[in-house]
Amino acid sequence: MACLSDAYLCTKGDGTLQLTVHVQPGAKTTSCAGIHGDALKIRLAAPPVDGKANQALIVWLAKTLGCPQNRIELIRGQTSRRKTLSIDPGAKADSITTQLTQMATITD
Repeated sequence: MACLSDAYLCTKGDGTLQLTVHVQPGAKTTSCAGIHGDALKIRLAAPPVDGKANQALIVWLAKTLGCPQNRIELIRGQTSRRKTLSIDPGAKADSITTQLTQMATITD
């Protein structure tokens, strides 16, 4: 598994991306807030109730990255602010990696 220097994004041997995020649910708007420790910080407008924040995270990431929702899977952290997602980028691997890297450079 090859990871970027701050380890929020890793590429696994099968080509999937493993993304670590720190989620702040209940925010005013949904947006990326740069890096939080070794994770990408995402502010979500959705409340942390009944999995709504998890679903909102997947929907927002899919729209932002331009990939289908069914290619993004929450693999760890269903009830935690720290979550790990698996992204199957298909032919868009370079584009998605570039977008995630740009999102990480956002400063609060």
